[in-house]
Amino acid sequence: MTKIVVTGGRGMLGTDLALELRRAGFEPVPLDLPEFNLCDPEQLRRAVADADAVINCAAYTNVDKAESEPALAAAVNAAAPGELGRLAAAAGKYVLHISTDFVFDGSGDRPWRETDTPAPLSVYGATKLDGEHTLAASGCRHAVVRVQWTYGGNGNHFIKKLLERAKAGGDIKMVDDQVGAPTWTRDVSRALVKLLKGQTAGLYHYAAAGYASRLDVAAFVLRELGLERRLLPCQTADFPAPARRPLNSRFDCTALDTQLGPGFRRPWQEALREFIQ
Repeated sequence: MTKIVVTGGRGMLGTDLALELRRAGFEPVPLDLPEFNLCDPEQLRRAVADADAVINCAAYTNVDKAESEPALAAAVNAAAPGELGRLAAAAGKYVLHISTDFVFDGSGDRPWRETDTPAPLSVYGATKLDGEHTLAASGCRHAVVRVQWTYGGNGNHFIKKLLERAKAGGDIKMVDDQVGAPTWTRDVSRALVKLLKGQTAGLYHYAAAGYASRLDVAAFVLRELGLERRLLPCQTADFPAPARRPLNSRFDCTALDTQLGPGFRRPWQEALREFIQ
């Protein structure tokens, strides 16, 4: 059975990915803190040696805290993918690497293409972009998949926080100037498995089909739950934070649609409805 090492294997995406890999007939090997440290070269060497391929879901994802811990964010998000790539290149192994919409500055309202020039606003975004570059420079066979607004059964995310606030009662303030597509990690996992099967190379954007503001998503969730809560529109600037967020996270996913086939990505409403239910 083909053995697939999943770094960050107990995180939100890694958990769903391991399940999807098993369904597809692979043997997932989830690796995560505290037993596994992506920044430990010897642990990484053993992981690559033990794998037929590696999917790197591990990352430093605390966007605000990264502003005060840039060295740690760079070690995990930038240096480690480069070392992973060098080891994989030497062993002839394929790598799938997860990146983010935070590599862009979120300007304008046009969907971002893979060919657009990145301009990250935060340490997190900058280190994730550096990780794309170090992996590419390693010379290993690889694909980078940028994802956005992910949610799942594991981990802390926008949809989970929204559900908690909705059930607690009272008014809900929600930004209406951030636009993207809430994307279920189960759907991301299906796409990754399909790329893995073909050992597809390249840089790709993946998000659920369609676009919505955070406010639109909140209104949808409340309707699905049958909850009457007053939504108060506001701006991102009303919530000062150490790290700046991209306002426009729309993705153009044409390149991945070509690889996955027509209809593979489903509307964000359909996936989110299933998740809530």
